[in-house]
Amino acid sequence: MSSIRAGGYADNDIGAISTTGHGESILKVNLARLTLFHIEQGKTVEEAADLSLGYMKSRVKGLGGLIVVSKTGDWVARWTSTSMPWAAAKDGKLHFGIDPDDTAITDLP
Repeated sequence: MSSIRAGGYADNDIGAISTTGHGESILKVNLARLTLFHIEQGKTVEEAADLSLGYMKSRVKGLGGLIVVSKTGDWVARWTSTSMPWAAAKDGKLHFGIDPDDTAITDLP
């Protein structure tokens, strides 16, 4: 089953995406669905995120970010804006950050 909204997209067979940033740019390139398309084509979550964000930046000069989760539980947070608050939980750990290359990990209670 698939679900689409302006800033998110999910497909049980592929994964899920949540986006944030310049909404008009995100809609113009259908950023969430584009990212899942790259995963369908065999890209990793990191590759899919980077390709999609790069396309949006070059095509419509839009900045933003996304959190990608594959059907196998692999995930990544990526963005082209200056900063993006994000958080993800996996295996009893909370991963979070705001600035590039500044990720913190803590145990969940």
